[in-house]
Amino acid sequence: MIQAVHAIAEGRVQGVGYRWFVQKTATKLGIKGYVRNLPDGTVELEAEGSTESLDALISEMKKGPLGAQVLAVREHRKTLQSDAERRFTDFEIRH
Repeated sequence: MIQAVHAIAEGRVQGVGYRWFVQKTATKLGIKGYVRNLPDGTVELEAEGSTESLDALISEMKKGPLGAQVLAVREHRKTLQSDAERRFTDFEIRH
């Protein structure tokens, strides 16, 4: 089953390599989408992948890289009914 997830990571998640950590993890798991810093100091994720892969990514996001202090990762998921609903072809860091 393919799902889409929107997540917001809160805490010390900017300036510590968090986006690169998320990109590397997502790519390894075969997840498509993007990660970006938001003006309020949080990091946003939009991604698509299998339920298991997204579970693994969110779990790693809650840990973060060395130097990060993740206080929370809020997420919202929905199941994609067909491949036509997919929006991403790779995983990128957006600026």
